[in-house]
Amino acid sequence: MESQKKIMVLCGGKFAFPALQLLAYEKFICAIGIGKSNASIVDALERESEENNFGFKSFPDKKSIIEMRAWIETVQPDYIFCISFPFLLPENVLSYGKGKFINFHPGPLPQYRGPMPIFEVLKNQETQTAICAHFMNSKFDQGNIIFNDPVAIQKTDTYGKLSIKLSERLAHITLNTANMLQFASHIPNQIQDETLAYYYEKPELADTYINWKHMTADEIISLINACNPWNNGADTTLQEKRIKIISARLLNKPHNNQTGTIVSITDTLNIACKDNEQIAVEILSTDAGIMTASQFEEQILTNFP
Repeated sequence: MESQKKIMVLCGGKFAFPALQLLAYEKFICAIGIGKSNASIVDALERESEENNFGFKSFPDKKSIIEMRAWIETVQPDYIFCISFPFLLPENVLSYGKGKFINFHPGPLPQYRGPMPIFEVLKNQETQTAICAHFMNSKFDQGNIIFNDPVAIQKTDTYGKLSIKLSERLAHITLNTANMLQFASHIPNQIQDETLAYYYEKPELADTYINWKHMTADEIISLINACNPWNNGADTTLQEKRIKIISARLLNKPHNNQTGTIVSITDTLNIACKDNEQIAVEILSTDAGIMTASQFEEQILTNFP
């Protein structure tokens, strides 16, 4: 009987945890490498690796990647899985073996290349996303596609909810891929269609800022969901205050007010949108902290008696 394939996993943090747990349970993992992450996650993975007799190495910055090839040579994995690993792997690392490096991208390729496809699919109001397994080359998200596994997006999905959903699905996808590699002599794959390709850079303020004059109520709510929780909400200005809107819903109530102004405050903060709709803001963040609409009203009355 053929021996179990050994898989090294390069990851970037908590998103990979369910996959790591399942692959470890099925005895596929031989080593874990982590890119820049907070100290508690690095410590937790190192501790788990020691307890399970896995190899472990931290790559805190781009410069540290120079040490990767020697480490891989020491471990001698059959395959290397990448899950949200933050750094591009250079040719001298990838030359360890053609077809040995597989990335699991949390968005459909080639349409959603880039570091944060979860944000982009939500902002763009997609009804479906995917986890794409693809062979790696020396360019981000451009290697041959093995498969795109579709995942439905619900209207109420936030960045956090969709991340958890994708993370849990990813665990089963990586296990299925590991089993496929165990028994298949050839993995079917196809070149990415560059006519469909788009690379999204990491979001900046211009991407997370609500443009009341040009965005519909649905577009604004989609942006708010896409920014929750990683950006602590979508950025905007109300009552000359810079705030972040964390949670909001469509009010379904027409108005005759200027867009971006507060129409009323009930248990929600109701704001006029350009399509004669209102959004009802439930939770927001200010310099004073995270608060409800009623608490925000109290703050306004206190500052503007």
